[in-house]
Amino acid sequence: MAENFTAEERAAMKERAQEVRKSRGAKKKDEEPAVLEKIAEMSGTDRELAERVHAIVTESAPELLPRLWYGMPAYGKGGKATVFFQAAAKFKARYATLGFNEDAQLDDGAMWPTAFALTELTPEVEARIAELVKRAAG
Repeated sequence: MAENFTAEERAAMKERAQEVRKSRGAKKKDEEPAVLEKIAEMSGTDRELAERVHAIVTESAPELLPRLWYGMPAYGKGGKATVFFQAAAKFKARYATLGFNEDAQLDDGAMWPTAFALTELTPEVEARIAELVKRAAG
């Protein structure tokens, strides 16, 4: 079964397992330093995008706490990742991803997007991210 996953996918699963092990039985702690460290490890455009997304999320919805989720920056409450950033390099993709999980309050009719390709942050894109994050936070 492991041969069905790429090396990058297996690495992400291992990172997630480590995150879960570290959080079991531990009191909630400030995970922002770990998120900032992970962002600092990124290179080029991924790092620039992640830094700005981090700033936008923490400014737009301070109730969403930073944490690592599958080795990537995520933001949520109650132990859930509501919003996440995935670097393009993580899975050798051509673009980074800004995604929202099922607890995000983004419902819009019978169908709505839950992930967005992210290649650059213009003022319009930053405003759209801020609006989506505020909605997602409820």
